[in-house]
Amino acid sequence: MAHVGRPWTDYKPPASAPVWAAIEGLGRYYILVAALELDLFDSIQKLGPSTVEQLSDELSLPTAHLRSLLDSVVALELLEQVRDVYDLNDAAKRYLVSDGPATMAGLVPVAPGPHENWTRLADTVRRGRPATPIEDDAAAFYLPLVEGTFTTMHRCATRADLKLRYSAMSRPRVLDLGAGLAPWAVAVLEQNEHATAVINDIPEVLVKAREKVASFGLTDRVEFRAGDFHKVHVEDEGYDLVVLGHVCRAEGAQGAENLIRRSYAALVPGGRLVLSDYFPDSERKLNPHAVLMGATMMASTTRGFTFTHEEFSNWLSAAGFQTIRLIEPIGFQQCFVAVKPSPKEMN
Repeated sequence: MAHVGRPWTDYKPPASAPVWAAIEGLGRYYILVAALELDLFDSIQKLGPSTVEQLSDELSLPTAHLRSLLDSVVALELLEQVRDVYDLNDAAKRYLVSDGPATMAGLVPVAPGPHENWTRLADTVRRGRPATPIEDDAAAFYLPLVEGTFTTMHRCATRADLKLRYSAMSRPRVLDLGAGLAPWAVAVLEQNEHATAVINDIPEVLVKAREKVASFGLTDRVEFRAGDFHKVHVEDEGYDLVVLGHVCRAEGAQGAENLIRRSYAALVPGGRLVLSDYFPDSERKLNPHAVLMGATMMASTTRGFTFTHEEFSNWLSAAGFQTIRLIEPIGFQQCFVAVKPSPKEMN
């Protein structure tokens, strides 16, 4: 027989941990943003293991406030602290120092989109449109974003060669639509000395893309083509590889389908589309990262959402692609790879 009354009860209330996790999420994010803005990680890398007094002198910051911030970053498991000495842990060395091998230091401040849009999310849901969508000033938003995402996307594109083997292709021609700083095109050109590329984005972004490509010494094999990727001139059957790198989710379902159809038309028979994005599962509950990215798009774009594996698979098949597969070159970075069939295969 069940016991009733205190201290026994037939009903155990649910834990409040998910609520507290959401409440603390705001503070956790801004703790990390502040640490990056104040150059904490780069300063510790420069000084080595340091006391708060040493860091306070280096950064000209009040000791008590700096200690509170440092202890908070330790609580986030992004620094180590032993006997009042603070040091970088492996995650900070890899992702948070500005020259780390997989640095996300430039990505953290811009990844959520305009911060003020989150404070008005309820109004966005009511109206079906954010008050200040990024489309109102696309260059102002995308310029820091493409800078911040380059390292991660370049790692993904480089690792993808293990699955795609573009390094072994014979003189491939690459079309990178909405390329940002062109991490995919750069990776292909690095791995294949005979490859050439057409890199597309809005004019303001292409200025930075030219600088990035030049820093790799690859300018002589690249054509830069400015314009809206829905309208810019693209040759039919002119490319062996087309890349849609994290652009479809900002375009809505109709826009994503259109980009897939444009890619199909641009590919030679046997050519491949690489479509990289964040994909929720069909029930939108098994990949929280992709689901929350959908909310990020909804908060700051006029038509952006994330779309499921099933939706993209259907759009790829409807466009005519065959041999559709999904790869994950690095964590959280999935890519559809779809092949345009030859005329013989279509019969």
